[in-house]
Amino acid sequence: MDKPVRNIYSTLYERPTVELKGYATRHELQGQLLAYLNYGGSTGSAKDALAEGMLALAVEKGLLKPGQPVVEASSGTFAVALTVAAIHSGHPVYLVMQGTVSPERQEYFTQLGARVVLTNYVYGRSGTIQRAEKLCEEKGGYFINYFSNDDNPEFHRRVTGPAILKALDGDVAAVVAGVGSGGTITGVGEYLKAWAGNVWTVAVQPFESQALTGGFSGKHGIAGLGAGFLPDNYNPYIVDEVLSVTTGDATTTAREVLTTDAIPASVSCGAVLHAARQVMQRRPGRVLCIFNGMTIYE
Repeated sequence: MDKPVRNIYSTLYERPTVELKGYATRHELQGQLLAYLNYGGSTGSAKDALAEGMLALAVEKGLLKPGQPVVEASSGTFAVALTVAAIHSGHPVYLVMQGTVSPERQEYFTQLGARVVLTNYVYGRSGTIQRAEKLCEEKGGYFINYFSNDDNPEFHRRVTGPAILKALDGDVAAVVAGVGSGGTITGVGEYLKAWAGNVWTVAVQPFESQALTGGFSGKHGIAGLGAGFLPDNYNPYIVDEVLSVTTGDATTTAREVLTTDAIPASVSCGAVLHAARQVMQRRPGRVLCIFNGMTIYE
């Protein structure tokens, strides 16, 4: 039996890598298909480790002091993960979000312990960012700003990339990752290209929201991907290919891998896996998918 660990976060920095043999066999894919299950913690997503890791990096750099307030412009999964991680480490949390966020969602964050600050939706994302920056000045806080903060990809350079390279003994032909904030594909892609040679790096976006390739940005059903704009953290120079996947294909694939390999993949993982299938049909080899979230089945 393993010894007790210091806390839940220490279990999130090196996740299991699983071969998706059932899915590969069903679709007659040549090579080896693998998934790095980069999720766990309170939200069941990669954002739990990322939130705690970004706080740790800010402390390491002297940007975040003990008890200093943490500010973020978000109402999504990262906001949940950040609230839990920050309060766990003794930092008050202020979440700035548009007033169109449902009262139920606002109350949820309040119950977690965050202070919710609302902005007028007519000012869009830029108005939310400006309010967060002003709030930092008022409260003496630290603005996480995870869409534009290099500590996001830096976490993946230090943690996710090395964990993947270790699990695969440096042998990987291609890596496929979805793009939300851009941190995963940038950090992992930069690390693997530096240390594993000629790794084909594939970014995945929703077909309905193609900001990465300069296309139309619309509504879609792949939570965690396709923010509708090009994130500052996204490094296009290390991306060899961008693939677009429909919400329907992503949803179907997520359900399929549950039956073929017992992996409770989220819809975003389904999008990544569907893209990886396309890659393997053209480039047989050892292909790794990064799965950043799970679905709970009851």
